[in-house]
Amino acid sequence: MAHTRLPSLSLSLSPSHTHTHTHRWHASFSPYSSPFVHPGRHRADIDKQKQSKDSVYFRDGVRRIDFVLSYVDDQTKDGEKKLERRKEFEANLLKVGLQLETEDKSESDDGKTYFLKIHTPWEVLATYADVLKIKVPFKVNDIPSHQEMTVKCFSKPFRLPETVMNPEPDYFTSPFDKNKIDFFLIDNKETFFPPSTRNRIVYYILARCPYYKEEHKDKDKKGIKRLLNNGTYTAAFPLHDCRYWKPSKDSNCESERYNLYKYWARFFRFYKEQPLNLIRKYYGEKIGIYFAWLGFYTEMLTYAAVVGLICFIYGLFTYDENVWSQEICNPEIGGQIVMCPLCDKKCGYWKLNSTCESSWQSNLFDNVGTVFFAIFMGIWVTLFLEFWKRRQARLEYEWDLVDFEEEQQQLQLRPEYETKCTGRRLNRITQEMEPYLPITSQCARFCLSGTTVLFWMALIIASMIGVIAYRLAVYAAFSSIMKENSTKLQVVGSLITPQLATSVTASCINFVIIMVLNFLYERVAIWITDMEIPKTHLEYENKLTMKMFFFQFVNYYSSCFYVAFFKGKFVGYPGKYTYMFGGQSNLRNEECDPGGCLIELTTQLVIVMAGKQVWGNIQEALVPWLWNWWGSRKARNHPESLYSRWEQDHDLQNFSQLGLFYEYLEMVIQFGFITLFVASFPLAPLLALLNNIIEVRVDAWKFTTQFRRPVAAKAHSIGAWEEILNGVAILSVVTNAFIVAFTSDMIPRLVYYYAYHPGDSPTMEGYINNSLSIYEISQFPEHNRPDQYRDYRYPPGHKREYSHSMQFWHILAAKLAFIIIMEHVVFVVKFFVAWMIPDVPSEVKARIKRERYLIQEYLHNYEVEKLKLQLSQSNGGHVQCDAAQIMAAERHQVLSECL
Repeated sequence: MAHTRLPSLSLSLSPSHTHTHTHRWHASFSPYSSPFVHPGRHRADIDKQKQSKDSVYFRDGVRRIDFVLSYVDDQTKDGEKKLERRKEFEANLLKVGLQLETEDKSESDDGKTYFLKIHTPWEVLATYADVLKIKVPFKVNDIPSHQEMTVKCFSKPFRLPETVMNPEPDYFTSPFDKNKIDFFLIDNKETFFPPSTRNRIVYYILARCPYYKEEHKDKDKKGIKRLLNNGTYTAAFPLHDCRYWKPSKDSNCESERYNLYKYWARFFRFYKEQPLNLIRKYYGEKIGIYFAWLGFYTEMLTYAAVVGLICFIYGLFTYDENVWSQEICNPEIGGQIVMCPLCDKKCGYWKLNSTCESSWQSNLFDNVGTVFFAIFMGIWVTLFLEFWKRRQARLEYEWDLVDFEEEQQQLQLRPEYETKCTGRRLNRITQEMEPYLPITSQCARFCLSGTTVLFWMALIIASMIGVIAYRLAVYAAFSSIMKENSTKLQVVGSLITPQLATSVTASCINFVIIMVLNFLYERVAIWITDMEIPKTHLEYENKLTMKMFFFQFVNYYSSCFYVAFFKGKFVGYPGKYTYMFGGQSNLRNEECDPGGCLIELTTQLVIVMAGKQVWGNIQEALVPWLWNWWGSRKARNHPESLYSRWEQDHDLQNFSQLGLFYEYLEMVIQFGFITLFVASFPLAPLLALLNNIIEVRVDAWKFTTQFRRPVAAKAHSIGAWEEILNGVAILSVVTNAFIVAFTSDMIPRLVYYYAYHPGDSPTMEGYINNSLSIYEISQFPEHNRPDQYRDYRYPPGHKREYSHSMQFWHILAAKLAFIIIMEHVVFVVKFFVAWMIPDVPSEVKARIKRERYLIQEYLHNYEVEKLKLQLSQSNGGHVQCDAAQIMAAERHQVLSECL
């Protein structure tokens, strides 16, 4: 990339340069397009009634609007500073070569907002396309595509029209070179670069253009982002090409927004494929790759949802074969077993058959199918990631991203980094001076950032401990109320047990705390990432991604980890209970329900996961719609012909630079729910599938109708999220093995069935009584005297009374053996599957090699023919430079200075 670096920004021009640019500007602009002319001076020349409200062109109807800036007059002292900044900024834009046109505030729907429209002429587009190495077509792709007719036949009901799926022909492409214009397929210079490429180039210029005066040279006064932050401009956005509900009347407009809404954003199209090529063409590769990943993830969820539903149905069909639940519900067995109080003083003795309902419910998820599903999900997640890599490789080829290197973006420094880092040092690669952040400053910022992240994680853990204390206190209160009002609450008590009431209310409170902390930390994470001053946009996104994910991981999953691996594991036994905070409180550590903690983990998972998904969809769809409805209330009273395209888009919500980041984060958190804890709830993939079917269309509707058009950006992968998904996939194997072993009752049942059953043939009869231990009431303190409790300990009178029995150690050994066997089996299968499935399909590899070969061949032939032509024209003479070449050279010098 060293050959693409140009001199640093400097717009101080000599008098001759100034004269040349002034003359050129007058030659190419109408008088009212100058930002220095009073916006209302030429209103007599404007007739908006004759201009289509969907026009995306200047008033001349020829020059396309590539970008729009809006601002409001401010009569205060600060308003004068803003006016001065705008003048300098717009003057520098003119010097770069952009063309401007201003709309008066009296023509806007609110009567306050000015709109500055920007057009990029061919010379500027060509120069920046060369610098940014934008790939453009030079020959129609003549490699025959491989199509499977049988698959195509079966998928016909789910397919969209070919014109929508492939809106443009397939070409061989090559990085644009301004010196080889005739090499590329340029039929019309005005339409050669699509609108998404044009707005990407304009934003690149806006982000680096200064607004300081020539004599001051304040290097920190640079870029549209700072001007938006200080209120100089109120908005900066590219235009949609038409209204979403009907196509543009102008035949020169593509009406791609209308096609996206018609074939993609409508909910009743949920069974149709996504027009990914059209999405990529309209919004850019970065947004296109997100929807490709979301669609592929949703498609793969279908298989997991079907298997999970089968496991749940298996639990329903084996409902009546549940011997241990029958024993619990049997008045002669469970009704005769008196259990220890689950809390001190306020809790009383209770009979085992009071947990009859929860025992039946637990069997729906805690059965043999659970083990199978946990193993299946370990393999499914590997298949998902491996097949996504293949899909991503195919998209890289189809979208001309094969040679797209992250280093190209890494060499493009963030404007904030350039302005805040005052030190300069020599770059060994480019041999040019560049800004840098001293190592001492880096260490200090890193320490402050790390401390802040740890503090907020500790805050999450503290809030979780508070919820645990709530569970203990409220359980005691519920138990006391049920005990004192047993006759009055007989009907309610049969439906709502203290355990269920405590679990549901605690889960709801935990969900509220999660959402509040999430709202606060989003702002904290952005602040500390800005404080670290990342060097590139890629580095900025990766740092913010890791901070947000670690926080969300602890925030959303901590309560599930507590219920799965800690609740009921450290309770002690009667006479020697373990208390919270080391015995300094009267809050005894929680015990699991006799049916196990799995049903409570299921409750926690359903409330947090479903609550997050419902709240997220409401927030994503309803909030932007309400803001847009309120913002456009004045415009709705105006005639349609007065509501221009830029005003319509201005009233929409802004899609922030981190908008896509939040979309990925939401889906990755969901991915964690359906993989880390899926052994406790086989229906989790089904819930995720239903949510994602809605999510795809909600996101499509939101992008198409409620948000301004985002600036197009390139990306050849999902970035750091891929590594996060791999990490979650590996961790999910471990967590599900531990859930089956320690949270589920599966292993104790199997040990009893094969080793401790009564009689000669294996049976589950007597399991419940076998899983309980006896305690002598007379040995217990006065305030709470139990009878039986759930554990494997020797009875009173035994020489090792109340110590763990041999059956306990057999069960523990079986649990550990199951974890080791399951992990090794799943990991071996995972690595074998990953080895068997290549990341890049062989067909794609062959096509990439073929395309590279043809590109080199055509380039070689082109250079040879061009050399022959030059030799035939020169004839040993000297070539004279005319005035046009001199002017072009001067323009190239100014563009180089801006870059």
